Amino acid sequence: MTQPTTPLSALEPPPPVTHEGGYSELLALHRNWRALEKPPLRAGAPDYSEASMAKIYAQVRRLQAKLHGFDISSWPVAQQVDWHVVRAELNGFVFNYHVLQPWARDPAFYKSVWTYQSDVPAHEGPTHHALVELWTYDFPLTAEASAKLARELGSIPPLLEQARGNMTGEARDLWVAGIRDIDEQAKVLEGLMAKLEKNPRVLEALKTALTATQGFAEWLRAQAPSKTGPSGIGKEIYSWYLKNVHLVPLTWEDEMRLLERELNRAWSSLKLEEHRNRNLPPMEAVKNAEEYTARAEAGAVRLVRFLADNQVLDVDDAMLPALREHLGGFVPEETRNFFWITAHLDPVPLFCHFYHWWDLVWMRDRPHASPVRKTPLLYNIFDSRAEGTATGVEEMFLHAGLYDETPRSRELVWILLAQRAARGLGSLRAHANELTMAEAGGIHIEWTPRGWMKTEPELLQFEQHLYLRQPGYGTSYVTGKYLFERLIAVYAKQREDAGEPFSLSEFFRRFNAAGVIPMSLIQLELTGRSEALDELLGAP
Repeated sequence: MTQPTTPLSALEPPPPVTHEGGYSELLALHRNWRALEKPPLRAGAPDYSEASMAKIYAQVRRLQAKLHGFDISSWPVAQQVDWHVVRAELNGFVFNYHVLQPWARDPAFYKSVWTYQSDVPAHEGPTHHALVELWTYDFPLTAEASAKLARELGSIPPLLEQARGNMTGEARDLWVAGIRDIDEQAKVLEGLMAKLEKNPRVLEALKTALTATQGFAEWLRAQAPSKTGPSGIGKEIYSWYLKNVHLVPLTWEDEMRLLERELNRAWSSLKLEEHRNRNLPPMEAVKNAEEYTARAEAGAVRLVRFLADNQVLDVDDAMLPALREHLGGFVPEETRNFFWITAHLDPVPLFCHFYHWWDLVWMRDRPHASPVRKTPLLYNIFDSRAEGTATGVEEMFLHAGLYDETPRSRELVWILLAQRAARGLGSLRAHANELTMAEAGGIHIEWTPRGWMKTEPELLQFEQHLYLRQPGYGTSYVTGKYLFERLIAVYAKQREDAGEPFSLSEFFRRFNAAGVIPMSLIQLELTGRSEALDELLGAP
């Protein structure tokens, strides 16, 4: 299944089938859709063959026709929001079928073994339906866990054998970069051998999975020289995807202008901060593990205490423990990546971005009442909310006074923003097929202040590869931040026009209660105003 030049008309929904249906019928459609989205098994692995995906696609088109036959004009706003979430997910499958085709174009799609939990509701980028979440296992394994892990590892060989027939795409950058993911899986499986040497049942499945993984990597290498096609999806398709799947009311050109503006603002703000702080001593990085542990613990406590004392958020008992699970540890200077360079100077700016972990705790402990929102949205549709919030609060907490006692820490916030804008600009040009993935990384390196990306090839490749695999993700940090700021503006003005006070903690309370859904839908739910949706739907 190679990627054709896809006309936009192929992505539009079919004509609606008019019917009488209320919210309960929407929930039934959602249940059917989520069951349908998982391919049937073939030889113990999900079937991503052309024939299998075509069958699912035909049924998705029927669901779309039914979905667009609902009359939601009189529904409560929260129920309308759920309808739009389902619409976005169905559009996401149609897009993947016609354009992204990860099962045919993207070797990294076939990575099965994950050693870490994602900091957003689901793994970043396209993943298949039979993952081995190794990070959830405790060793030595119980009998029940052994059976489960052996079964999961057993799906790897048939999946990778199937992949050789499915992988017909010509996207060179995706193909070559994806080999690294499969090689990494082989290394993880090799490292697991010692833990399972006394567990023959799992060890046998592990050895078979390792052999299959190594063989698949070699097959990918042998095929790579023949892959010469582009990996980006093009500006027009990218714009359609933003609006119709991730519900971001922007085009490719809009995102270019926005990220250029934010990159310039970050650099100029950094230089103003440096001038303001010119008579202060420079920041000093921690020198050993003990210093890092102490600074990280103090930083986490300071952040949570600041939010509580200044009525920014309703701080609960889970927030500080959630941070403590992700404080990190001391990294020698020569091996620190960009983010840990900042964390060894002051971890608090990075900990602000760890709003992610609070989101996940709240999803676990206070799941949304709606079945549509209580589980992670598919296709990373949550990115404008998850990454936009995590990036947005870095600067918002700065403005709220978090660094009044440590002014040089403000410099780090602008450096973080500049890096995210630079990498997003690179990813935009890669998707426009104006630059290769490596050339996009050049923008990322060049425009990150202080040269802090110049010695970090692993992080650079990981990020640019992810953003090429998942359109819109590389820009979502900055575009989501913009939509977050717009939401606050619309919400605050609405309060002011009604003669009501604006409370930051009340805003965050309502914001978090809406769930991890696109910013445009949260704006509709919190304000009842649909400007963002009108922009998405082309309404005047």
